[in-house]
Amino acid sequence: MNTLTLPDVALHGATSQQTLDWVGMQRIALPLRLAGQPLTGRASAAVSLDDPAARGIHMSRLYLALEQLEGCELDSAALRQVLKHFLASHLGLAQQAYLELAGELLLKRPALVSPLAGWKGYPFALCSRLDAQAGFHVELQLEIGYSSTCPCSAALARQLIQRQFSSDFAGKSLDHADIIEWLGSAQGILATPHSQRSSATLQVRLSPHAAELPLLALIEGAEQALGTALQTAVKRADEQAFALANGQNPMFCEDAARRLHAALRKQPGISAFQLQVVHAESLHAHDAVARSSWHW
Repeated sequence: MNTLTLPDVALHGATSQQTLDWVGMQRIALPLRLAGQPLTGRASAAVSLDDPAARGIHMSRLYLALEQLEGCELDSAALRQVLKHFLASHLGLAQQAYLELAGELLLKRPALVSPLAGWKGYPFALCSRLDAQAGFHVELQLEIGYSSTCPCSAALARQLIQRQFSSDFAGKSLDHADIIEWLGSAQGILATPHSQRSSATLQVRLSPHAAELPLLALIEGAEQALGTALQTAVKRADEQAFALANGQNPMFCEDAARRLHAALRKQPGISAFQLQVVHAESLHAHDAVARSSWHW
């Protein structure tokens, strides 16, 4: 028995004359390389089934085509090549090809002050499509964590500290040493603003002629715009610097969304984007959310 004699039921006609938008596989384990880093990825590979008389597609051809990505740096050219292979292996059956890749990029991030450094993960997803009529499209989704301090809570805390100062020094002559001592006491920090771990999800559509996948540029631009990126290994000096960064960058979810919108508008190679920020509030049992988009 050989491949010429083994039965192939996909050759038989479809039971219903209906085209399908997407047929393929998902959650395929695949070693990837992005931004110079090897990582464990998951792939979804598919084509459209545009021949209503065909029973199915050749899934093994899609699976084998993914071997082209093993060990090579991911970029637009590599994605396009795989999608072309998908369509070439399904001539007469498919007019559209899809490839979705997901993983977590690990980057070593330095501490704010000390010489320490640690690894931080950035979940991402790449959605690419090749259409015989509409051409080649790539969308990149990225998640970034940061800290957000509530401006309202900060103002309320400052007011309580002012009141306590006024009460403790009422009728007394102000002495520099006494004030310094008071500021370093529990009374000097009578109230603290609440802050929370927050997350931003950026989804960008790359320009048709963009060669590189701007993952690192998006991370750097977003973290710089927010000013309070989550830290890894820290010493007390780093923790103090982080407290200073939060104090200098209080933000509502609206503020964070606007900062990121402005940063993405400056990013070259992007034709459209949408974003969402989520502040997992420590005051409320619910989250604060803001969204924004451009040409989406």
